[in-house]
Amino acid sequence: MPSNVAPAPGTGTSSAGSTAGAEAAVPAEAVTPLIRGIAVLRRLTDADGVSSLSGLERSTGLARSTVDRITATLARRGYVRLDGRDAVLAPRLMELGNAYLAALRLPRLLDAHADALADELDESVSLAVGDQDGIRFIHQATRRRAMSLSFRIGDLLPAERTAPGPLFATEWGDREWARWRERRAADPEDRGFPAVPARSRPIEYGEDDRNDENDRIGASRTNSKNGTDLNVGKDLTVGKGLTVGKSLAADRPEEPGAGRSARRLPTLGDDFEQRTAEAREAGWALDDQLIEPGLVALSMPVRESGRIACVVSVVSHTSRHTAADLRDTLLPRLREAVAAMERELREAQHAESATPRTTAAPSGLAVWTGASKQELGREFIESLARGLTVITAFGEGRAELNLTEVAQATGLARATARRALITLEHLGYVTAHDRVFRLTPRVLGLGFPPLSRTSLAEIAAPHLTELSQRLHDSVSLAVLTGDEIQYTGRVSTSRVMSVHITIGTRLPAYPTALGRVMLADLPEPPLTELLPLTPRTITDPARLKAVLDRVREEGYALVDEELEVGLRSVAVPVRERGGRVVAAVNVAMHSSRRTPEECVTEVLPELRATVGRIEEDLWVAGRFRRVPRT
Repeated sequence: MPSNVAPAPGTGTSSAGSTAGAEAAVPAEAVTPLIRGIAVLRRLTDADGVSSLSGLERSTGLARSTVDRITATLARRGYVRLDGRDAVLAPRLMELGNAYLAALRLPRLLDAHADALADELDESVSLAVGDQDGIRFIHQATRRRAMSLSFRIGDLLPAERTAPGPLFATEWGDREWARWRERRAADPEDRGFPAVPARSRPIEYGEDDRNDENDRIGASRTNSKNGTDLNVGKDLTVGKGLTVGKSLAADRPEEPGAGRSARRLPTLGDDFEQRTAEAREAGWALDDQLIEPGLVALSMPVRESGRIACVVSVVSHTSRHTAADLRDTLLPRLREAVAAMERELREAQHAESATPRTTAAPSGLAVWTGASKQELGREFIESLARGLTVITAFGEGRAELNLTEVAQATGLARATARRALITLEHLGYVTAHDRVFRLTPRVLGLGFPPLSRTSLAEIAAPHLTELSQRLHDSVSLAVLTGDEIQYTGRVSTSRVMSVHITIGTRLPAYPTALGRVMLADLPEPPLTELLPLTPRTITDPARLKAVLDRVREEGYALVDEELEVGLRSVAVPVRERGGRVVAAVNVAMHSSRRTPEECVTEVLPELRATVGRIEEDLWVAGRFRRVPRT
């Protein structure tokens, strides 16, 4: 089987390390539909999760009929949703990135450390891994401010414009440096990295300007690792990636006709090799506004078995810290956090060595693909569905799999699994060494960035719409805030007599079906100030507590004209992955539409099925991140 096959051309738009120049040869055994399907997913990711089908046709160069078949297959898989003429990424696609994150182990082991550090420092903290000549985020603990970090899990950044980049580059060899130089030459403005602003043209300073800049930053900075000074006259990286000093000044050509007072400084990142050497010596690195003005970061590597497993960064804004202040103030605390993370990894490694390796149960793919083929006919591309399933064979305790194990986990024939692995390796999503395969960080580029900011309301919205269309009644999503419910999702009907409530509306929880299914999950629900809103409103605390006990046991609430005369509602709780109730969905109607008994026999089964689909999406989306409720 081919090993370390170069990635396909054009992958620089969503992954690092694409080789500039001639196209990489596609292996003879590669699965063409899988290559095309991944191209569609990448284009949707680059388009922030939504694109028209005609737009996909233009951006991929595929025939419209091919785009239609690919999106139909992805929709059947639950990875996209077809909304009229648009294709929209769906939360279930995140199971591909989840497979990589689970196999990596780092989010499970280190996320809590990063979150605690962010809470303590009141600054954003991120974890990143190297992705060839870029870095990719695997966790973000972001502070909510007017000026806050906008990077998402899975976002790819050029290594030279970040603080983690020089640290990862300390482990590069000649081949990695050559690839970095080729990419810089082929993409001089970093257009292949949509998550960052484009690199600007080279900046010109006169000698007086340069002297002013030197005076501003000071003559030296201290290497905190060994206590020695790094003198400006030798080489010093300053704000926005510019390096001043002997080495670059000597090589900097004068502009034609400009005279001695005008010289051209390097563009952002041209001092990367110097920054890497400094990071190797210091053991930490700074980003002084390399990505955009105002953004500063301090980074340190987290090592496992002597190699960099990930890099943790504290990120701030110049209104709060200068880069030097960030280093001087926070470096000691960051060192402590890194030491704790490395202890966590050592302990986990010891525990894992004593734990038998897990074997994934067959995925049931054959049955599913057979049913899909029967339903969609030629519109269903079986080889695409099979190839994407290979990615989900990996996971926690299954970071490295051989061909036989992949075939067993997916239920595919060895020959079919082998061709899928060859294709994924060619595209850079899998690496192979000694007949063992591993997922690469590039898998996070398949939809994870735009989907990683999806809220519960956004996850639920298409499901609420479908339910309302089936029942021809109003459907709502709400969360509990104290002793009130707040509507966060809503689909209304166009009846003359219908329930009209807007998103953001707050109501008391106790007389509503939505409120009762959420109150029932609390150990001590607030049952004070029970006012009679209608003649049927329950206001006795003991009686209401008995009602909540029954709601908890039955798993739903039916409220009949207690909030408003003529209003009948049935609700079901929405639970997160751990089983805690985080929201509720209801169907509301005028009491003349259905009897209470018909609400239970006709509406409740449909409502439960809808909530089940919402929970499936929520559990996938929330496996490695906190899903905002609103």
